[in-house]
Amino acid sequence: MQIFFEVVLPVILVFTLGFVIQKWKQVDIKPVSTVAIYVMTPCLVFETIYHATLDMQYVYMLIFAFTLLFSLVLINKIIAFFFRLSPETETGIILSTSFMNVGNYGTPIVLFAFGEEGFAYGVSLMVIQSVIMNSFGVYFASKASGNMRQALKTVLTMPATWALIAALLAKLIAYEMPMAVTGVTEIVGAATIPTVMIILGMQLANIPLQGFEWGKISYSAVVRLLVSPLIAVGITSVLPVDPLLAQVLILTAAMPSAANIVIFAVQFNAQPRLVSSTTFVTTLLSILTVTVLLMVL
Repeated sequence: MQIFFEVVLPVILVFTLGFVIQKWKQVDIKPVSTVAIYVMTPCLVFETIYHATLDMQYVYMLIFAFTLLFSLVLINKIIAFFFRLSPETETGIILSTSFMNVGNYGTPIVLFAFGEEGFAYGVSLMVIQSVIMNSFGVYFASKASGNMRQALKTVLTMPATWALIAALLAKLIAYEMPMAVTGVTEIVGAATIPTVMIILGMQLANIPLQGFEWGKISYSAVVRLLVSPLIAVGITSVLPVDPLLAQVLILTAAMPSAANIVIFAVQFNAQPRLVSSTTFVTTLLSILTVTVLLMVL
């Protein structure tokens, strides 16, 4: 119970603040999320990567992220084949299970559980997941139109991508950034995590709570919250990853469905009700599953 009160509960309470304020005031989320995506997150990414000691662990992190993604997609395609699911349903369960909420949920949990050292890994994984969601997520959501060009365009227009590139270049050429720049990234970056947590609570408040397809949601919840971390255990046992990084990777693999993937589902009409309801249910269930996993780790 100590883990729940010290790690999980503070995060849930921040989500609850966003949920309550949205139910009460019906705030327009778009301007807030725009600031978080285009200003705050890039500052956090740059600040973290610029001060991180980059080594082979980050390469293993990249290998892990893509291996986990393709493993989950393969599982869903096998299930869809044997149960003769429609292409639309297959897309819905892929979106619901293959993309986890590392940014709004996973990174704060990692910070509370593993401190600043684990947090550096968590932010780096958040960037990788952001690129994956804005490429493969858009691809799967829009694959009926074969709109891979839009997926690539989305990745290239994400400021976090360019913040990552800028930080890597600065480290590569050993350029010392001016204090004026690092001061801004430090201040703004520090406000990013609580802001995106509140935004998640607000997004959950806008999900309609009716018409749930419980069979599909139950399957998606099992894959997202139980199968995914088990696959992560297998991957980390093969890769020569640092023990702390292994714990971070397994923990983030157990996060609920990504809230941002709902936006793509709505935009491309890719089973938006299934994806949004799965996001809501897995977020609630994760309070229990993440607590248990933290006890195991």
